[in-house]
Amino acid sequence: MSSSAVTTVDAGPRRVAKRVIVDAPAAEIFALVVDPHRHAELDGSGTVRDVDVKGPHRLKVGDRFTVGMTQYGLPYKITSTATDVQDGAVVEWRHPMGHKWRWELAPADDGAATEVTEIFDYSTAKVPLVITAFGYDEKNATGMTATLERLARRFA
Repeated sequence: MSSSAVTTVDAGPRRVAKRVIVDAPAAEIFALVVDPHRHAELDGSGTVRDVDVKGPHRLKVGDRFTVGMTQYGLPYKITSTATDVQDGAVVEWRHPMGHKWRWELAPADDGAATEVTEIFDYSTAKVPLVITAFGYDEKNATGMTATLERLARRFA
């Protein structure tokens, strides 16, 4: 089976979700997503840097991790907290401003491929209006598409 195109998923209000089928077992994809030291390998937005990552190599609920980021040419660091980790299936973390990033993995076809859904959930953001006012919902949707395309190519 060849990897499919990235599609938009309706995940409810104040949530942006994208999905792709990846030609790899969920365990291999989970190993990338659950390790914040490897997030730069996934990132298609160009904001995640692989320098100065602090935290565990395998997240569990409650773990905090710090990742170097860059936006508009300015480097900064974000410390997030893992809020949901289900082995081989889910990794979610909360940004300091309250919004969440979630990855859901489900077997596709015979289990050799995986349905990968990335969700940017700003329903929990401290000031969700800031997300839409500055266009971060749309910007993140574009970055998520690039991330999922990158992931699918990695295992093609």
